[in-house]
Amino acid sequence: MTQIILHHFDISPFAEKVRLAFGIKNLSWQSVQIPLIMPKPDLTALTGGYRKTPVMQIGADIYCDTQRIALELERRFPDNTLFPAGSKALSSAFSSWSDVAFFQPGAGLSMGTNEGLPEDLLNDRMQFFEFMDFDELPNQLTHLYSQFDAHLHLLEQMLAERGQFLSGSDAGWLDILAYFPVWMSQSNIADSAELLQPYPLLQAWQQRMVAIGHGTRSELSAAEALNIARETKPSVDLRVRATAFPKLRYGQTVTVCAADYGRDPVHGELIGLDQESISVRRNTEQLGDLVVHFPRIGYTVNSAE
Repeated sequence: MTQIILHHFDISPFAEKVRLAFGIKNLSWQSVQIPLIMPKPDLTALTGGYRKTPVMQIGADIYCDTQRIALELERRFPDNTLFPAGSKALSSAFSSWSDVAFFQPGAGLSMGTNEGLPEDLLNDRMQFFEFMDFDELPNQLTHLYSQFDAHLHLLEQMLAERGQFLSGSDAGWLDILAYFPVWMSQSNIADSAELLQPYPLLQAWQQRMVAIGHGTRSELSAAEALNIARETKPSVDLRVRATAFPKLRYGQTVTVCAADYGRDPVHGELIGLDQESISVRRNTEQLGDLVVHFPRIGYTVNSAE
C-alpha cells in the first residue's frame, strides 16, 4: 500500500514542509486534521505517544519527524527528487540551522507578538516548547526580532549566491527547510511584511515556493485512517546494523524520544537501527502491529529491559 496519509493541521509550519514536498513530487495524498493541542488520542494511537506535527502514515507504517518523512518520500517516490544536485546529506545538515537557529526565534515572536492566541493554546505550548522561557518572552522580543532578521539576511545572501533556488535550478528540500520559518512569519509575527521588505530576492523566491503547491489533496477522517492501519501490515524490511550506536539487538524492547522538545516516549520492539533511522514495532490491541519510524539524528533510543 502506498496511499499517503498526513496527520497535521493547516497552520503547522512543520506540516507545510511536507505539503510542499508533496507539491514538488506531484503526489496525491489524504489529509487528516488533528487537534492543535493535547490530547490527540487518534494520533497517539498510531505513534505510541509521539505528539509532534506532522506524522505521515502509509498503511501500518508511521513516520515521525519531517526529516524522516522526506527520506521516505524520496525512497518510495524517487521521481522529482527532493535532493537535486546531490544535496541529500547537505539537506540533513542544513536542518539544524532551519529547525533550531531560524525557527526558534520565529516561534518566540509568534508566541510573543500574536495577541490573538487562545489561552489553551498558549498553555499547551508553554509545556511543549522547552526551549522558550515564556515569563521572559516580553523582554526578549527585541532580541528575537534581531535574530530572525539576521537569518532573513543570511537567506538573502544564500539566494544571491545560489540563484533561483538553494538547490540550483529546481526547488528541493533545502528550499523547503529555509522557507518554512518564512511561511510561519506571514500569519504569526507582527510586522512580518516590514521584516521581509529589505529582501527582494527572498520575496521573489517566496513567490516561487508558493507556486509549487501541495500536490493533490483529499480529506480523510481519523477513524478511516485508523481503520487503514488496522487492516494493513507493515511493509518495510529492516535490520539493526552492528555499526550503529548504541549497541542494541534486534527485537529488544526500547524507548525512543526526541532529544530537543516534545519528548513524549514511544516504547516498542527495535526492528531497525542505522545511522539514518530508528524503527520500532508496536503490537497494539486497538490497531494490531504498527511500525513507527524516526530519524536517527535528534532522537534517543535506549533499552527498556
